[in-house]
Amino acid sequence: EIVQQLIENSSTFTTKTGYAQDKYIKKKKKKYENTVTIVKPTCRVLAMMYHGREPGKICHLRYDTLAQMLTLANVHAGSKVLVFETCAGLVLGAIMERMGGYGSVIQMYPGGGPVRAGVECFGFPAHFHNTLHEFPICHVNALLAGSLDTSAKDPSAGENQIVDRQIGVAAEEQQNQPELEQQDGGPEEQSMETNAAEDQENLEKEKRKEIKAQEKKSKLEEKRRKLAAAAALLGGRNADGLVIASRFHPCPVLLSLIKFLSPSRPFVVFSQYKETLIECYTKLKEQGGTVNLRLTDTWLRHYQVLPNRTHPVLLMSGGGGYLLSGTTVAMDHSKPAGSLQAEGPAPKKQRMDEH
Repeated sequence: EIVQQLIENSSTFTTKTGYAQDKYIKKKKKKYENTVTIVKPTCRVLAMMYHGREPGKICHLRYDTLAQMLTLANVHAGSKVLVFETCAGLVLGAIMERMGGYGSVIQMYPGGGPVRAGVECFGFPAHFHNTLHEFPICHVNALLAGSLDTSAKDPSAGENQIVDRQIGVAAEEQQNQPELEQQDGGPEEQSMETNAAEDQENLEKEKRKEIKAQEKKSKLEEKRRKLAAAAALLGGRNADGLVIASRFHPCPVLLSLIKFLSPSRPFVVFSQYKETLIECYTKLKEQGGTVNLRLTDTWLRHYQVLPNRTHPVLLMSGGGGYLLSGTTVAMDHSKPAGSLQAEGPAPKKQRMDEH
């Protein structure tokens, strides 16, 4: 072995202490021996992989912070959880793994479609994806106002019908063209072959356009069906938990999505910066409807555990972000806030004379 040869050729190895020899051997093995271990993808493994290689894709979300989020949001099998995240689907996959394929997960996504690269890395079975729903964040206000129309027709449907008519007319003209040429005697043979090739090419182009239009139509129908299913789940406003971890400012998102939670349900918000969470904390205190608000900072330190050499590792992560957690409560809107008066001190008890 290479390590054994290095030990034999080392002139100072025999003079080292036992601890130093072990350290020397481990250092050389790490440098010259490559070990490949195949492990099952889990939340912890993927979180450590993303944080070690591409932390920017997951908003620098550390694996211990992710574990705290799952605990604070009380994610469990059979629950209905709302998720808004821009962490490449890592948080979404962790929630689906914790739920075990039971319950409902509604992903609120920005932009044109959801990003689920991290979910695909988990390798979930098919029935896990049956519990996953999606809803665009841009339609939340319309859903809250009751003006969201999930049965609206596709605006491009008329265009597709026009394209279909054009394709049909072009096909009929191409079919009738050879008959007219035969009746009129037709041009020369070479020009006939050229026209036939051009007509065939145009027909193939029109067919490709028709296929693309049909695919686009089917995708829009599927997207509309998913939108209607997610809107039906959100319409009850009885979600069991809310998890937010995104690069956007969390305050407007939190104030909108918290309305879909049932009373006495937890929520948790992750951010790299405490200033944004302080603003969320202030807004929630002003509007009411929440209790047990806590703003925490996660701290992690690794320890080396060896015989007679147990001590904290000198290098550690600088920060794992900040978490804002709390619980929703039902508000009594029958009484205005100004009618509540502070109660006075309780009357003192009178002492009875003993006879």
